[in-house]
Amino acid sequence: MDDGFCLFDMRANNPLAGGPLRRFVAGGLVCGLATIPVIFPPASNAVAVADLRRDATVEAVERVLPCVVNIATTTIVEYRDFYQELLRQFYGQQTPTQRREQPYNIGSGVIIDEDGYLLTNLHVLRRASRIQVKLWNGEIYDAKQCVGTLQKDVALLQIVAPPGTKFKALKLAKDDDLLLGETVLALGNPFGLGGSVARGILSAKNRRLSSGDEPLDYQDWLQTDANINPGNSGGPLINLRGELIGINVAIYGIDRGMGVSFAIPVKQVAAALSDFFTPEAANGRWFGARVNSFHPPFNVSAVQSGSPAEKAGLRVGQRLTAINGQAPDNLVEVHRLITAHKDNTAEIQVEDKGERRKVTVQLVEFEDLLQQKLGLALRALTAEEISGSRLNPGDGLVIERVEKNGPADKARLRAGFLLTALGGQKTGVPLQAAAFISATRSGERVKAGFYVPRRFGANSGSYNTTLTVR
Repeated sequence: MDDGFCLFDMRANNPLAGGPLRRFVAGGLVCGLATIPVIFPPASNAVAVADLRRDATVEAVERVLPCVVNIATTTIVEYRDFYQELLRQFYGQQTPTQRREQPYNIGSGVIIDEDGYLLTNLHVLRRASRIQVKLWNGEIYDAKQCVGTLQKDVALLQIVAPPGTKFKALKLAKDDDLLLGETVLALGNPFGLGGSVARGILSAKNRRLSSGDEPLDYQDWLQTDANINPGNSGGPLINLRGELIGINVAIYGIDRGMGVSFAIPVKQVAAALSDFFTPEAANGRWFGARVNSFHPPFNVSAVQSGSPAEKAGLRVGQRLTAINGQAPDNLVEVHRLITAHKDNTAEIQVEDKGERRKVTVQLVEFEDLLQQKLGLALRALTAEEISGSRLNPGDGLVIERVEKNGPADKARLRAGFLLTALGGQKTGVPLQAAAFISATRSGERVKAGFYVPRRFGANSGSYNTTLTVR
């Protein structure tokens, strides 16, 4: 040791000489009489360096993009061709207005269950007579609308695919697992062009309107500066864990809202799903109870009076721990297990005040419910019936059969009429009619609206009547 320098002896009698150290010497720094080697790892043993581009954003996008779809709808529109217009202008002849299907690529959606259930905005589907979805890999499927809620602007669809087909599904975040300022990603499949991604931060967790003159009608939306274009409407807003935290819904005006976009929060989405994933909504069977969460624990939040659930002994506050011997992981599985048996029975294990017991619920088909209480059978309008008339999807339900001397027959309803409303509520889908009737009591009088098609002659038009529920 000399003047604070460390001398490295590289002579042959040094045990390190000619060993591993010598092989690592690529150059040296002369310090007094000694040479201090600069040591580098050999190229063959170099540690692989991770790709700096593959950050949390890229990984989240790769996981979620296969769950995002483009939604195209077909809508019935009226039109006049060239010759009809000539006859009207020059001869005053009024010819019937023609109707045809007009296709639109109008939004995005996100798959939330491997069986093909997906979410989008309800406004994306208004007056659609046909719905198609295009997956990230280019595959195209028809989809059926299950149910929607105008209040939250959320709709549930299911992809029509061969039995056994499974789809990549997105996981929902916990209801209130949101961090102000966290990085968020808005995904979509706009106009069928392919995946679209925009990154920003969560600017507000519950944007509320302060007065009545703003252009938005909804409260408690998420606000982000991630750019959401019209084609992304209905697509997912996700966190960096790749979880759904919202459904893209709106921007604050293209000309003045730069960096101001909105999404329906996952808490409201989960609340809508608790109404969507019910035997009533998805399977046309009367169950009569609701649970309060998309994730466990599943507590009973509501029980309908006189329903199969009430008759079986389900009560508000009970916790569902197993259905048909299985513990469900999410609300979709709760619904799937309740409706699994062909005999419409479900054995449910509940926990009530620390005690566990089993109840058996006997579900009732909607067709049987309507027949029992109103003495009629209903069905949705077909595409042919819509295109051949001035009717639109959701205008009403076709009365297929009327029981002689039943409530519907006494109210002078006939097969072929269109039931348009019950108790002032529109009956666009069978669920709406059955949900209303299931809540009525025997002997209750219900106002009904109906439409008589033109083929019934001079009596065609809209009318009201009163039904007495059995």
